[in-house]
Amino acid sequence: MPHSPDEKKRAVARLRRIKGQAEALERAVEAGVDCSALLQQIAALRGAANGLMAEVLESHLRETFGLALGHGRQGEEEAGFVPGAELDGIIRMLRTYLK
Repeated sequence: MPHSPDEKKRAVARLRRIKGQAEALERAVEAGVDCSALLQQIAALRGAANGLMAEVLESHLRETFGLALGHGRQGEEEAGFVPGAELDGIIRMLRTYLK
């Protein structure tokens, strides 16, 4: 769940775009639009939903694990460990699977 006002605003904006895409898809189906155009709209809708999922997942991971990483273990910072760098890598990897 997005917690900051800015995150909530972005999530709601995405949801409104998704809602608009779903309504446009419904109208296209009712109008009997060609299958290739429908498939393109469905793919766009799926991409928008996956983008929202990625944002919420990132927020959740950063909230859940970011606090633990921020405290670091003794000696890690001196050894070149950057708190949060591993979490950033995991989030980048997850985003590639959500595309």
